[in-house]
Amino acid sequence: MAKTKKKKPADGGSTIALNRKARFDYQIDERFEAGVSLMGWEVKSLRAGKIQLNDSYVFLRNAEAYLVACHISPLLSASSHVQTDPMRMRKLLMHRKELNRLVGAVERKGFTLVPMALYWKNGRVKLEVGLGKGKKEHDKRAAQKDRDWQRDKQRDLRR
Repeated sequence: MAKTKKKKPADGGSTIALNRKARFDYQIDERFEAGVSLMGWEVKSLRAGKIQLNDSYVFLRNAEAYLVACHISPLLSASSHVQTDPMRMRKLLMHRKELNRLVGAVERKGFTLVPMALYWKNGRVKLEVGLGKGKKEHDKRAAQKDRDWQRDKQRDLRR
């Protein structure tokens, strides 16, 4: 009898981390995909799921995008000669046209760049960046109220 091969986990589209708070705090108008420049120990930590995107943001400087305040915890088995800084700025890799568009939107129109999700795509780490504006307190309450109403409506339809 032939042995069955073990299936490898699909690298395409598997999510590493989500920023759920971003959808609640910001009205996202557009989404962009960016590559992330990482060191070897960071990739190993991402495979282990040791990342937090909650309070991170995207910062533009000299027409380049950087991921700031993203915490990647180093593994205990990381090499001792490597200096690990879990909160370092990480450069985002985007096309020049996309960067120019983002610079214009952020500087002129008052938009904010928010990291939405981190995922694997063809063996590489990609970051979904959302371009949006911050919600006011009354907008957040209205969204919460609408979400509660939809949930109650679904419960009533099931009965």
